[in-house]
Amino acid sequence: MADPSSYRPRPGDIPDTPGVYRFRDEHRRVIYVGKAKSLRQRLANYFQDLANLHPRTRTMVTTAASVEWTVVSTEVEALQLEYSWIKEYDPRFNVKYRDDKSYPYLAVTMNEEFPRVQVMRGHKKKGVRYFGPYAHAWAIRDTVDLMLRVFPVRTCSAGVFKNASRTGRPCLLGYIGKCSAPCVGRISPEDHRELAEEFCDFMAGRTGTYLRRLERQMMEAAEEMEYERAARLRDDVGALKKAMEKNAVVLADATDADLIAVAEDELEAAVQIFHVRGGRVRGQRGWVTDKVEEVTTGALVEHALQQLYGEETGDAVPKEVLVPALPEPVDPVQEWLTARRGSSVSLRIPQRGDKKALMETVQRNAQQSLALHKTKRASDLTTRSRALEEIAEALDLDSAPLRIECYDISHLQGDDVVASMVVFEDGLQRKSEYRRFQIKGFAGQDDVRSMHEVITRRFRRYLAEKEKTGEWTEGSGADGALADGDTALTGPDAITRGLEEDVVDGSLKDDDGRPKKFAYPPQLVVVDGGRPQVAAARRALDELGIDDIAVCGLAKRLEEVWVPDEEDPVVLPRTSEGLYLLQRVRDEAHRFAITYQRTKRAKRFRSSPLDDVPGLGETRKQALIKHFGSVKKLRSATIEQIQEVPGIGRKTAETIAVALLRAAPAAPAVNTATGEIIEDEEPDTTGGSSGEPVTAGAPDERRGQET
Repeated sequence: MADPSSYRPRPGDIPDTPGVYRFRDEHRRVIYVGKAKSLRQRLANYFQDLANLHPRTRTMVTTAASVEWTVVSTEVEALQLEYSWIKEYDPRFNVKYRDDKSYPYLAVTMNEEFPRVQVMRGHKKKGVRYFGPYAHAWAIRDTVDLMLRVFPVRTCSAGVFKNASRTGRPCLLGYIGKCSAPCVGRISPEDHRELAEEFCDFMAGRTGTYLRRLERQMMEAAEEMEYERAARLRDDVGALKKAMEKNAVVLADATDADLIAVAEDELEAAVQIFHVRGGRVRGQRGWVTDKVEEVTTGALVEHALQQLYGEETGDAVPKEVLVPALPEPVDPVQEWLTARRGSSVSLRIPQRGDKKALMETVQRNAQQSLALHKTKRASDLTTRSRALEEIAEALDLDSAPLRIECYDISHLQGDDVVASMVVFEDGLQRKSEYRRFQIKGFAGQDDVRSMHEVITRRFRRYLAEKEKTGEWTEGSGADGALADGDTALTGPDAITRGLEEDVVDGSLKDDDGRPKKFAYPPQLVVVDGGRPQVAAARRALDELGIDDIAVCGLAKRLEEVWVPDEEDPVVLPRTSEGLYLLQRVRDEAHRFAITYQRTKRAKRFRSSPLDDVPGLGETRKQALIKHFGSVKKLRSATIEQIQEVPGIGRKTAETIAVALLRAAPAAPAVNTATGEIIEDEEPDTTGGSSGEPVTAGAPDERRGQET
């Protein structure tokens, strides 16, 4: 525990201007980011008597080893920089809102030639119109099903669309009138886009125009005695009204607004957001956060606004944001929101009327969300604690293994051999710490040797990181000893010797306060396998001089737990929470490994001789294949013929010809039954003119099972 006075800057050295500050720990990792109107006054609050600080603030300043700051011109710039640094460094002591689910949106892909209506989750894409979020995907599908009667926009996937275009037959929705069938030319691209824009207008709340127009057309059809057409229009009006009823009117003045409510106690806070568009609730979402520092309701609101609108622009930021408490100061936040939207944004507390009544409803939702979260977490925390204690007792560990790493090897009959490393902290997944490896030390199938290589590479990285931070030096004993014949890894050399090509899942960041690749050691290493794999992992750690990390293995057949140097396995009861946790860790490692292995295999099957041509991108590959029809015909073409393809010059054509010559098969394929030379065309491995990759069948059926 550090003494804050040891790194406290002199008051005269701190500028009395707006800025953003960062606290770092002894390993130079950023643990807290904050902003201030006056850096001098704000930082002085952290260096007062520890007894006067909030317990969480006290923990932060005693964990930190240094503080630094960046001066900015305005408070708005400070707000923007704070948000950027929190996203970049992921500081452990900052407020982090945990979204309780990935909310589905109703999306219209206006960036396509024929826009498509579909359910989307995750990050928003440019050129796509989003409506929501919704609580459930089925609610979106119900709404879309009703609206397709009036706005028969395309909803099919790209594969279904292309197949219908090829066969000239639309899908079922096209036959029953719920799709305008642009795939077979029943509607022009321009008319279909106009239809999609009308769909978006209706979803955005501009409903009155369409209802009045349909009702007028219905009356005209009835007057002209076109009763069948009038009945269809009547049903269309009914469908639209039913779709509107699914989102009740909550604000009579057709307001576009977001309402944010906060429920909190001393330890946690829950945030609920209602998205109101056109006076109707179009979406709802919620977050929960641990309060890792003493923070006011206004500060929680400010963090929620950053989370909501940090990556949004335009109409995604509403004209009005209603909150339970205003950030202090409020002007920079309001200016920032205005800049994100591009026009004025009102940030205020509702005082009376419908908006205050709706805010009370949102507040009740937040309180219920917090109560439910605390109930679930209390139960989950008790279970996880018991599981970790059972593992510690079964493996005779000094303390509960708060960080567990699990390794698994995956391959297909010895090809594309890869490994995974998954991390569980406090019994929960830590996906940002997951890692993937390619086995490069040898070729073929040898799970034991592969496990030894992976463990060696992972913990060499750990020792290299310790050396960079000064925690370990060569010859410092068991904690840092290298195996015989190895040399100390320093500086850039720390990522050489077979380490530099490790595939990292997630962002690869440097050591300037950002998360490192292998900086944190586990208390327990779990391997997927029995005694041989456990022995290989233990031997790898011994060769590196690491003797303070426990190792065990979980065999699939009988779910036995193996430990080094023991003849018999440790058998945990089938009802043991500790065994259940080890199974979850092992299964997650297996899932992560086999996913990576399949990705590598698919990439290999899609490979093409053109991939080896330097400077030849996907666009020109597609142009070459479209021009010649196949790689085989391209290989037989002259340099002058290759130059006929747009964008291909003389030098590039020569490079392509040389690459294809080197990749040419040594001899033609021969049918051994007839002696006939097989002249089949080569598969279009670059995707062809349609852009769809062609793979080489289903390898699982041809070559055996994955492991």
